[in-house]
Amino acid sequence: MTDALAPSDFIPLTTERLTLRPFHADDAAELHRLINDWEVCRTLAAVPFPYSRQLAEEWIASTRASIAEGRAYHVAITGQEADRDVVIGGAGLRIDAAARTARLGYWVGRRFWGHGVASEAAGRLARWGLANLDLERLEATVATDNPGSIAVLRRIGFRHVGEGVEAFQARGGEHKVLRFEATREDLFGHAAPEREEGAEKPILLVAACALVDLDGRVLLARRPEGKKMAGLWEFPGGKLNANETPEAALIRELREELGIDVTAACLAPLFFTSHSYERFHLLMPLYVCRRWSGTATGQEGQALAWVHKDRLAEYPMPAADRPLVPMLRDFL
Repeated sequence: MTDALAPSDFIPLTTERLTLRPFHADDAAELHRLINDWEVCRTLAAVPFPYSRQLAEEWIASTRASIAEGRAYHVAITGQEADRDVVIGGAGLRIDAAARTARLGYWVGRRFWGHGVASEAAGRLARWGLANLDLERLEATVATDNPGSIAVLRRIGFRHVGEGVEAFQARGGEHKVLRFEATREDLFGHAAPEREEGAEKPILLVAACALVDLDGRVLLARRPEGKKMAGLWEFPGGKLNANETPEAALIRELREELGIDVTAACLAPLFFTSHSYERFHLLMPLYVCRRWSGTATGQEGQALAWVHKDRLAEYPMPAADRPLVPMLRDFL
């Protein structure tokens, strides 16, 4: 799998007030003005003080190269001021592909402090990263004397997991830091029905389908940002409505999710999985389908991948889907 995007392909991320987009060359003056501030630099481990205009220009060029190569996603935080787009700060994810982790960082110009900008921007980028990149978790560190940033990380769903020391260029030495971490469960949670405390876990019935094309490839769909367990790959399908059969649920879900039409006669039950999550127990039959009408496209903005059976295990999936992979591989 590859997740690298050219800067021109990176779709800006929006929030109620902000836009997160790649840095432009003409952002250098505003970037320099905002970050060349001791109160900003002292909070950032890799930023020196003073911070020159040349460094700003070099940094912008490096961010565009790193996005194109998939090594990091450093973007400008912008907002509207006097009917124009202005840079407010920056946020980034530095990727460790081998560990399937990314390090989150962010900063905001001092005159924009106290308005919730950091939480809004960092939370948006963190959710985007876990939903769209091949990552298992996010990490972040913050100096112990930076209570504002500590509050931001807790607010957007990060957990405190330890302490350490880290070199801060502007301060000229090592300082104590707190280490934070976030997984999909922290930021998105599990899809779960309500459960009263002390009650037995409710059973959630879900039907899934392995669509197999003429080349023997299987279609996987990636749960989009905004859904529980976003970023994981799964077999298309969904929850059964009241008094709905698995076949009827799949016909409905495949039309809604992928824009294709299938008939019950083309759905063959293969296996099922039974998995206990923290708040519910999932029971999911898997059907196979080789014939349908239309072209499968993500109707909810989800990414799709046609995957050879021998590569299915390379795609991170919800715990309930994973046991189906070796059985499906042997069947195909």
